[in-house]
Amino acid sequence: MTQRILTVVAANPAWPQMFQQEAQRITDVLTASNLHAVQHIGSTSVPGLAAKPIIDIQLQVHDLKALDDESDAMQGLGYEVKGEFGIPGRRYFRKSSQHQRTHHVHAFETGSSAAVRHLAFRDYLRAHPSIAEDYGKLKLQAAQLCNNDMDFYCDYKNEFVQHHEALALQWYQVEAES
Repeated sequence: MTQRILTVVAANPAWPQMFQQEAQRITDVLTASNLHAVQHIGSTSVPGLAAKPIIDIQLQVHDLKALDDESDAMQGLGYEVKGEFGIPGRRYFRKSSQHQRTHHVHAFETGSSAAVRHLAFRDYLRAHPSIAEDYGKLKLQAAQLCNNDMDFYCDYKNEFVQHHEALALQWYQVEAES
């Protein structure tokens, strides 16, 4: 098995368009009545934020079992179907081109705490560019130090992420109420 190279790059202005194109492909093959929302999440969804060049997509669905029944449709788009993949209540799909991942799809039931957490963190970073900039610097540093070890990379930025996710959820709730 070839080891994947962990790369963090400067923000690419094409990422939103790449998301839109893939989101359209996904909505074209999944049952519309089950699909509540298709959202661009993760670092590539935050303008100016350095990121691994992988488009993260969040699906909010009414019924995960119905989505499970459509796994063949996702495979037809080139996705590996990974099930929960370590996170209860999630369905995870990943897509690669040669030896590089290009897309991750995280599906949750509509309004689940995990779905809200992803949106809160994204919107918080969008609304707080200086925090996004600090996060980008941390990610670049982690990528330089990790020697392609994803666990090291995640652990290195974990304290920052946990701290700011908690703040993001508080901020998001206030924003939703206003």
